[in-house]
Amino acid sequence: MVGPVEIQRGDVILVNLDPTPRPCVVISPNELNDNLSTYIVAPMTTGGHTYPYRVGCRFKGKTGHIVLDQVRTIDRDRVVRLLGRLSEATLGSTLSILQEMFSP
Repeated sequence: MVGPVEIQRGDVILVNLDPTPRPCVVISPNELNDNLSTYIVAPMTTGGHTYPYRVGCRFKGKTGHIVLDQVRTIDRDRVVRLLGRLSEATLGSTLSILQEMFSP
């Protein structure tokens, strides 16, 4: 799995999710990422439908969604490799929707 690469919020990582690896966006704050053995991630998909809690995005030439209604916590051991980083605009939209989801 991933070696000494520092994973940060907004990074896109390939995660070994059962039954297949999937790209996921790290949404946990860097303070947690630096101190815990887990990451909070949201999977990415090129299929599916637009829903209120899915962020449209373009990554590595593919159009899809960040699926915020399927947020999960994963162990660092499940990370296969770092794929890249979201644009600041897409990360901002993602964090804004998460804040909306969890606000009273």
